Amino acid sequence: MKKITAIIVLATGLLVSNTTQAQNKMGYISVDNMLSLMPETGKIDSLLEKYQQDSINTEFASVFQMYTFKDSLLNKTDTTKMPLSYKNELKKDLANYAYQINNWQSISQQAVQAKQNALLEPIYKKIYDAISAVAKEKGYAYVYSQEALLVAPPADNLLPLVAEKLKVKLPTAATINKPVTPGKTNQ
Repeated sequence: MKKITAIIVLATGLLVSNTTQAQNKMGYISVDNMLSLMPETGKIDSLLEKYQQDSINTEFASVFQMYTFKDSLLNKTDTTKMPLSYKNELKKDLANYAYQINNWQSISQQAVQAKQNALLEPIYKKIYDAISAVAKEKGYAYVYSQEALLVAPPADNLLPLVAEKLKVKLPTAATINKPVTPGKTNQ
């Protein structure tokens, strides 16, 4: 008798669990697609170009100028009257500037990437806040990234709803409403 009661309780639990899962709406969105539609994103490329010209290139010129200056102090002046500690400090500085010049491409790429991340951060926050608001308003229990899952149960594309929430114009309805397999992009 206890076995039958346990089986009935287990079956009831599974039935309730499946019913609850059926009521949970699921949706997906491509955050990268939403980012590309945001009007603020278009300004970032020009801001990054200006940053490279005004900051990165100017900094490289300064580093190269300091390298040349310290190199001339060590190689073109009489270093016999120079204190040893000062001469060692110049050699250390010269090695540091040489390292920066030799690795400038990597250093500048890191700086530009950090600047880009800083510029994109408020846009991403705006998108994620809109996704959360849409999910709450429309009753979505789960929202996942379109690119994250290779296999997923059927779900709704939330891109049009989020774009509407952010007052962003979508390119064409055919592109947005095209059926999407999670993990693959529309082309």
